[in-house]
Amino acid sequence: MPRLWTETIADHRHAVRDAVLDATAALVAERGLAGIAMSQLAERAGIGRATLYKYFPDLDAVLRAWHQRQVGRHLEQVVTAADGAGGGAWARLEAVLRAYASSIGQHDGSLMAVSLHGGEHVGRAHAQLGEFLAGLLAAGVRAGCVRADVPVGELAGYALAALSAAAGQRDAPARERLVGVTLAGLRPPG
Repeated sequence: MPRLWTETIADHRHAVRDAVLDATAALVAERGLAGIAMSQLAERAGIGRATLYKYFPDLDAVLRAWHQRQVGRHLEQVVTAADGAGGGAWARLEAVLRAYASSIGQHDGSLMAVSLHGGEHVGRAHAQLGEFLAGLLAAGVRAGCVRADVPVGELAGYALAALSAAAGQRDAPARERLVGVTLAGLRPPG
């Protein structure tokens, strides 16, 4: 096949997949994870059910793909928060922890959501986030604004574990308090 044709087909497949995942996001927002059917997804995406089944064998596969995309987007938002923070190491660290607390505050606690979070993609994203955070913490140690008496890997684990309390927390002031407590634990003693 000519290269242009191959690229056009690939673009089309990508567009259909994105339309299905966008439809999934909309339906999840409207009805929750348990309130979705393949026929609704096909209709919302503007494709036939047969086409939908060419891309995804079942609803579980659609939800896993959607969740994987969501996790990737949340990770991008956290990294972007650091880039947009300006200022020094502390400002970047604050921005990242706020963005992380906000992203995990959006989770619902349903059994289906919990099962989606058990996927391998979540583990990979969490590891990437831990490494990124450890790098920010190391910069903070060098700048003297982050405690140096605990290895940065442990501090990153502490921060992520402390902010896990923000999961499902829709109240922004509560998330902000959790970020403040976490940041206090990262400051140098004394």
